[in-house]
Amino acid sequence: MSAKDKMLKQSQKSICHLSLGCNNLEQMIAFYTPLLATLDIEITAEHTDAIAFGKGYPTFWLQNPYDGGVATVGNGSHIGFMATSKSQVDNFYQQALALGGQCNGKPGPRKDYGEAYYGCFIVDPEGHKIEASFWDFELAEALKNE
Repeated sequence: MSAKDKMLKQSQKSICHLSLGCNNLEQMIAFYTPLLATLDIEITAEHTDAIAFGKGYPTFWLQNPYDGGVATVGNGSHIGFMATSKSQVDNFYQQALALGGQCNGKPGPRKDYGEAYYGCFIVDPEGHKIEASFWDFELAEALKNE
């Protein structure tokens, strides 16, 4: 089984899901639904105070805080979404800006992350930092075998 296949197999994942607390759930649903569609990620579960996205499994949740308090942004944290191509990263970035997200790093390579990396960084409407990235497995293998 290739590294790419292993990375995509759900039973191989280390994290079950991630949840973001929201102060305006409807606004965040309106932002993330079309944005995540650029990565072929769709709504997988809906509840009164929460919604989940994923590729057949709910891995990313938006929800009102369980304790009824104000949702806050985690300083020093971000969420990285997996793209399957550079064009998906570019589309994610353009869609995020069109939906009211703020640029936190235009699409492109990042030398510090390795030559096979291509990604972008966005700040969502509530201040959460998100990323879409593509890892070029073929390039990584070619570089490894040089």
